[in-house]
Amino acid sequence: MGTNVVSAEIEIPGASEAGRAARLSVAPMIDWTDRHCRAFHRTLSRRALLYTEMIAAAALVRGGARHLLDFDADEHPVAVQLGGADPRELAEATRMAEEAGYDEVNLNVGCPSDRVQSGCFGAVLMERPALVGDCVAEMAAATRLPVTVKCRIGVDDQEPEEILPDFLETVRAAGVRRVIIHARKAWLQGLSPKENREIPPLDYALVAKMKRAFPDLHISVNGGIVSLDAAEAHLRSGMDGVMIGRAVYQQPADILLTADHRIFGAAEAPLSAMDALERFRPYIARHLEQGGRLHSVTRHMLGLFAGRPGARGWRRVLSEGATRDGAGLEVLDAALAMVRDAAEEPAG
Repeated sequence: MGTNVVSAEIEIPGASEAGRAARLSVAPMIDWTDRHCRAFHRTLSRRALLYTEMIAAAALVRGGARHLLDFDADEHPVAVQLGGADPRELAEATRMAEEAGYDEVNLNVGCPSDRVQSGCFGAVLMERPALVGDCVAEMAAATRLPVTVKCRIGVDDQEPEEILPDFLETVRAAGVRRVIIHARKAWLQGLSPKENREIPPLDYALVAKMKRAFPDLHISVNGGIVSLDAAEAHLRSGMDGVMIGRAVYQQPADILLTADHRIFGAAEAPLSAMDALERFRPYIARHLEQGGRLHSVTRHMLGLFAGRPGARGWRRVLSEGATRDGAGLEVLDAALAMVRDAAEEPAG
């Protein structure tokens, strides 16, 4: 556990709800941070900022897929991440997001997948900063919500020390006041999306340098951060916020259960994983009553007891049982019994 526990609720004068929550955020992750995942994470932390999966602006504007914006009111503060490169289309999608009730609209300038590149958005936009400026300017003009950008430090053969300051200047001039920087390059040729999350070296020092160069911007660092100790270290170093991705998904209790206390200075005692699960149970029950499948929710919960006795049994029972037709809360209870039984076994 870290020792830098603040004793009073963190206050950020003049910040929006999303801006205050951005001190710690859960990264947008395709196929992971859907509405059920976010509802689960919100049970563990009341204050961290949650993000949707990336939603293509075209799907909303031209595809009529407004259902992609659906979320539960209990998820607040919650941000929507949009993908696209057409300023007018992004502006219309931004208006739709505001109508849906989100707290922030974020533009993806960091995803390296082939599908995103073929649509000329995501990380490839690091090569077209003027277009990014046009996009966020149109988005900002279309809403009262904060418009933010999530980017890489560069792509391919770009020199991050040279291009990143210019990129930040451009989005700042377009009205952006909050940026999340993934501290790795994206290699658009030669590396898969998974490899792009692991192989390019992290350059936290460059992100910290950008914070010093742009003190008026709220800058969050992202990439390779796997614990609250690491998050606290980045905050102590001067970063405004920390965004964590896979570690939250894979070890949600380790990151989120004490985050409100350690990162935001909340006075209330953290929940246990068991207590959080009990609080989340009514959400699962409602989902099942509405005809939903158990697996749609529990697939996001496999890491809840990571590193604890019974974790393997918990994962096995949920993985095998929740996908069966008609699976209900009895599967959750059976999985939980694996954890309780392991905790009661005598040591030695």
